[in-house]
Formats: sequence, C-alpha cells, structure tokens
Amino acid sequence: GPESSENEAGAMQDALDVFAEESGIEITYTGARDFSDQINAQAAGGNPPDIAVFPQPGKVIDFGSQGFILPIPDDLVAFSEAQWPSGTLGTVSALDEVWGLPNKTDLKSLVWYNSQIFADGGYAVPETLDELLTLGTQMIADGVTPWCVGIESGPATGWAFTDWMEDLTLRLQGPEFYDQWVANEVTFDDERVQAIGQTIIDIWNTPGNTFAAGGSIAATPFGDNGEPLANGDCAMHRQASFFAAFFPEGTTIGPGQQIDTFYFPSADDSRPVLTAGTYVSAFRDAPEVWAVMEYLTSAEYSTARQAAQAERVGGGANSGYLSANLDQDLSVYNDLERGFVEILQTANPARFDASDLMPAAVGSGAFWTEGTSAVNGDKTVADAFAAIQAAWPSE
Repeated sequence: GPESSENEAGAMQDALDVFAEESGIEITYTGARDFSDQINAQAAGGNPPDIAVFPQPGKVIDFGSQGFILPIPDDLVAFSEAQWPSGTLGTVSALDEVWGLPNKTDLKSLVWYNSQIFADGGYAVPETLDELLTLGTQMIADGVTPWCVGIESGPATGWAFTDWMEDLTLRLQGPEFYDQWVANEVTFDDERVQAIGQTIIDIWNTPGNTFAAGGSIAATPFGDNGEPLANGDCAMHRQASFFAAFFPEGTTIGPGQQIDTFYFPSADDSRPVLTAGTYVSAFRDAPEVWAVMEYLTSAEYSTARQAAQAERVGGGANSGYLSANLDQDLSVYNDLERGFVEILQTANPARFDASDLMPAAVGSGAFWTEGTSAVNGDKTVADAFAAIQAAWPSE
C-alpha cells in the first residue's frame, strides 16, 4: 500500500499484528511512496501481493476490468456495507461486481491554521468562500503570508493541486457538475473547469500570498508545510485530516491550541465535503486472504489502527488516521478527531476525490503531471487541461 511513514505503516502493521495473533495468519505490510508504479509492475509481471491497499477507486476499477484482482464474495460485501456509510464512502463497484472494500477515510475539506496569527491579527474564521478570499487579501496587506503550499509527492507530484480543484469545483459549480466532470460528461477543456484551475494558480501566484518551503510550489513536498505553518511562516494550509501527522513533534493541535482547523467554506449555504481514503482488493483466492480482507474493512481494524497510530504519535496528538466505519470505538480518537469522524459519518453531500475516481491514466496520471506543468508555468491552463482531456481513454 501507499502509506509508508513510520507512524502510518507502523500502525498498519500493529493493527495487522492484532489479527495475526488472533488468527495465526502471518501478515506483512509493505508501504511505498511509489506504490502506484510498483503495483502496476507487479500485476503486469504476474507477481502481485495477496492484498493491495489502493488510494484510488479508479485504479481499483481498472485492475478489476483487466482481471488483475478478484471480485469480492457477496458475504464479505454484505459484512462491509453494514458498517460503512453508503455512497461515496462505501464499496468500489463496476461491471456488476464489487472490487474494493473501504478501510480508511480521509476528510479533505479542511484548512489548518496558526491560531496565534489569527489572534494577533484579529482575524475571524471565514464562514464563506468570499470571506476566505477577502481574509487572504487582508493578511497580505498586514504583511502576513496567508498560505503554505506544496504539491511535490514523488511520482504522485501534483495531487495536492487536484485537491484544490476538487474542493473549488464542488463549491463553485456544485455536486451535479462535479459528478459530470468525474464521468467525463463535463470535460477538462470546458471553460468552467479551466476557470477554476486558473483561479487557483492566480491565488497562489498573488504576490505575498504563498510560502513554499522548497523554493517553489512544485518543489515543496506537501508534508513539508507543517513546520512552516507551526512556525508562523504562513497562516493557513488547505489539507486533509491526515495532515495532523506532518507537524513537528510537540505541536499542539485543536481548539485553543497552536494549530486549529476550520471547514473549507462553501460559496453558498451548502456544506459539501470532499473525502478520500483507501480500499483493499484481493489478488489471490484463499481462505486466509479473505479472512484478512474481512478484518481490514472491519470496525475491529479501524479501532486497532487508530489506537496504534495514536500511541505512536503520543501525547494525545492527532494521529493522522480516520475511518468512517460506523461501528468503531470512537474513544480511541481525541476530541478534534471525533469531530472529523462525525463530519464523515453524516456528510451530505459528500463526494470522493475526483482524481481518484477517474481512470488512472487521467486521475493519477495526466491530471497530476499536467496540473504540475500549469502550476510551474510551463504550460497555460488551457494547454495543460487540453492535454489532460486527451489522456482520457477512448473506451
């Protein structure tokens, strides 16, 4: 799977060890930042793992249609669906089969902010998108850098740009438009889609608006925004709930603490929520494989994983893990995280990360690379988005 940090991969293995002790099955998790490239090569080469943890439902569907992974048995589907919110937080289905089961959910529509900067400037948490943009303008006038931004992520560089695209598309065009965009009924060369991309780049390139620790937005690893936000080099960073794992040791997070969060505000009275997460799929038909698959989608796993990750992070800090499983034990989360889980379990409307739902050639391919080219200024938004559209599979 893609989770490779000591806290994330370590907690994954810790949770698997719980089931290994119960079942007698030996289970080993290997995480890699270049998971997408590795799983492509392993599947094509005929030597895949027994189970993979996919961050993109679109890739799960691709693998299912190519016959790389196995359809999930009906009894296991029923077991999973009873424990997870329906719709975008549920199973991954295509071709009348279920190919992936949920085992982690991220809340993406969040802004992390430096509480001291807000207090010193007398800044109020914005309630609307217009208020958020106005706040940025005011901060620049006050000599405060509003945003930390970085989109570097190894082979996955560019996904952080797609997150901004998705949140703003939900807010500026609405969920029906968003669904049409995911289905390629609204295309990337549509002027409304291009306008959103241009808006993001214009915001980021506004003088005084952006701190990029790596010297440029495309060269700054997305995880490297935690330290400058905590240090006050910027006031805000838009990132998912898992970003809690990327702050320096000792950073306090939550209401009244060094770092707090607010909902990425909407343009109207609606409160759309952008989500992401991981799904487990099986490559081998064997009793032990299905037993581990069942565990990975269970409330028992969600509880054990969160408890392990919270212990590794220590001090009651945010673990960086979330699950929308309805039956998990919420006592293993801190107050801020329980609020995140509540948002996930009751989100309406909720939409899954668009790039993760699109075919892999687009969502985890051209959207990342061409988006990065536009952010770098190597291409205009129009040219970059036309190239993304050209990457869409013809069938």
